[in-house]
Amino acid sequence: MTAAQTSPSALRIRKAAVLGAGVMGAQIAAHLTNAGVETVLFDLPAKEGPKSGIALKAIANLAKLSPAPLADKALAASIVPANYDEHLDLLKDVDLVIEAIAERMDWKLDLYKKIAPHVSATAVLASNTSGLSINGLAEALPEEMRHRFTGVHFFNPPRYMHLVELIPTRLTDPNVIEGLEAFLTTTVGKGVVIAKDTPNFIGNRIGVFSMLSAMYHTDQFKLGFDTVDALTGPALGRPKSATYRTADVVGLDTMAHVIKTMADTLPEDPWHKYFKAPAWLQGLIDKGALGQKTGGGFYKKVGKDIVVLDVAKGDFRPSEQKPSDEVAAILAIKDPAEKFGKLRASSDPQAQFLWASFRDLFHYTAYHLADIADTAREVDFAIRWGYGWKMGPFETWQAAGWQQIAGWIAEDIAAGKAMSDAPLPAWVTDGRNGVHGKDGSWSAADGSYKPRSQHPVYQRQLFPDPLLGERFDTGTTVWENEGVRLWTLGDDGVGILSFKTKMNTVNDHVLDGIQHAVKLAEEKLKALVIWQTGEPFSAGADLKGALGLLKVGKFDDFEKMVENFQRTSMTIKESLVPVVSAVRGMAFGGGCEFQMHSARTVAALESYIGLVEAGVGLLPAGGGLHEFAVRAAKANPADPFEELKKVFENVAMAKVATSALEAKNMRLLREDDVVVFNAYELLYVAKKVALALAETGYRPPLPQRAIPVAGDVGTATFKASLANLQAGYFASPHDIDIATRIADCLCGGAIERGSQVDEEWLLALERKHFVELARTEKTQARIEHTMTTGKPLRN
Repeated sequence: MTAAQTSPSALRIRKAAVLGAGVMGAQIAAHLTNAGVETVLFDLPAKEGPKSGIALKAIANLAKLSPAPLADKALAASIVPANYDEHLDLLKDVDLVIEAIAERMDWKLDLYKKIAPHVSATAVLASNTSGLSINGLAEALPEEMRHRFTGVHFFNPPRYMHLVELIPTRLTDPNVIEGLEAFLTTTVGKGVVIAKDTPNFIGNRIGVFSMLSAMYHTDQFKLGFDTVDALTGPALGRPKSATYRTADVVGLDTMAHVIKTMADTLPEDPWHKYFKAPAWLQGLIDKGALGQKTGGGFYKKVGKDIVVLDVAKGDFRPSEQKPSDEVAAILAIKDPAEKFGKLRASSDPQAQFLWASFRDLFHYTAYHLADIADTAREVDFAIRWGYGWKMGPFETWQAAGWQQIAGWIAEDIAAGKAMSDAPLPAWVTDGRNGVHGKDGSWSAADGSYKPRSQHPVYQRQLFPDPLLGERFDTGTTVWENEGVRLWTLGDDGVGILSFKTKMNTVNDHVLDGIQHAVKLAEEKLKALVIWQTGEPFSAGADLKGALGLLKVGKFDDFEKMVENFQRTSMTIKESLVPVVSAVRGMAFGGGCEFQMHSARTVAALESYIGLVEAGVGLLPAGGGLHEFAVRAAKANPADPFEELKKVFENVAMAKVATSALEAKNMRLLREDDVVVFNAYELLYVAKKVALALAETGYRPPLPQRAIPVAGDVGTATFKASLANLQAGYFASPHDIDIATRIADCLCGGAIERGSQVDEEWLLALERKHFVELARTEKTQARIEHTMTTGKPLRN
């Protein structure tokens, strides 16, 4: 099941249509389908073969794309392929129409005229244009439809990028915007920013300018493309693709088109002369080197090596991606004010490049704030959610000391160093400390601070994405130790348990803490939710501590630790109050096992769940294999082996589900576990689920004392299936040993098929095999290698 996907003002959208089966249209259709919205995907009639061939091909292609647009590949069959010649009547019962065809105003207007007679009187219409005028597009619609039309701009790839820009026209009904905002936020799981109808809206207006500024200063300071990427990626809290790799991924032709749109639609912009593709960008496009999709752009792969274009030589050279020592040291400084001061003062060309790029971005963003957005909040969220920056431009400026930076920008403008001589707006230098504060975020258009939206959908976000300086109620601590904190938020009687370790790994303090917290919850609370204040849910067991015991031969202590792990999982399962795991991000190993033993799991769509112990030479021993055996017996008492076949390979190969929906297919989540599309709503939904269980008189499952198992025949069958892997050198002898032991645990050990065992029998099997594996040199080498390199060792 998925979480209740409405809020008091959400639109009731049962069915949607996407017009245009190109890259964006097909992926928007995929993500609507992920969210349980029946979706029809339209395109032009094909000249050969089936008339809906273009849409059919686009749907088939979804399964090949990486990252995967579909959270479950089987969902492709739910998308209905259509064409404009035969299927316009399908629009009559559609609640939402999203147009996503090429960025040509004339083509879009022709299409609107074609569909208008077929759309119902209540359907909402939206264009996914990335920059054309929404008001201009609305003019093609019959007057009675214009109040239901808006811009809704998804960022690529639509499943993963959090941002959707919602752009109302002058005539759009506010109820339509409010309803769409709720639908996009909860059902589709997005961060919605309301944008003004200006060219490229907010995200691309600022984001593309940032790239143009970086490109201009690349030339000015004579830097290599790989050097610029080393400077403008993770070192600045931005994605690894940085500037030029991002351009390659987006497509250099697409990049040039967006730049041309800015040039054509913003003739009065004081920075207009920079809105053109640099000569070397145009040169690549003319050669057909359009980036990743053509096998090369600024970068290309030669064998196993990545090479980068060297403009001076007119050829490619090995990519070195490295800042200078001086700039690396400056970027490592924690205090933003000190960091910016040193960047500006340094004579290193790389430092000058960074200061100049930030200066011009800050200048541009402040100058245009009043025109493009209601407040600075929309700008920062648009860049964070649409471009993957950890901090937006206004937050970065404010953190570095607003007035100091403003003074430096003004000095550079006066000295003719800035890209434009346009003056900073008066509000910038009026003595303020920034644009985000206790009263909200600054609206340059209204000359006031405005609080966050009061839309009811945001009441579901107990801890929304915080802006610089924002603090939310962190609740009341009930009890804590070194590993966990048990706390409450409000007076609903639901306890929240959060881990305090790095990556929320599991050590003795966490194990003991969970057990004590469950005991306290049974005494004082109605229910308990395991929820982490940040991702991941849990990266699994603390391998460092485990390896330490093994290295000094403390095998008895090691076995006690494993026993404590299992006891913790069983404490969660046997709790007299419902324990709900609220999962987002990674839930590996022990983290996966804890959620398997919970009364219910509420998982964000982007949850990556797996029992990964085989990768480090071990097997799951926190009760995970025991739980699979119990579930298999329950699902098919006559032949549990049939159920175990569905999970054995996943565990033996340490496979990880790439979404919560896939985790259900892999049996890591149960059918009645809940999937939430907006991770910021996870805690709200988990608390509601926990309370609902409590209110229905929750009781833990009774101990299972007669579990039918697949026995030695089951283990032998699994072992036979492993022979081919070993014969083809796909698995080492140690891999086979681990997989055989996993099979033995799942099947109940070397006993007759159909024998009945209890849960303790299954747990003891897990412990035995886990400890025996841990004593082997090969497993210890795998653990050490993984800890040192972060990568698995095949030995």
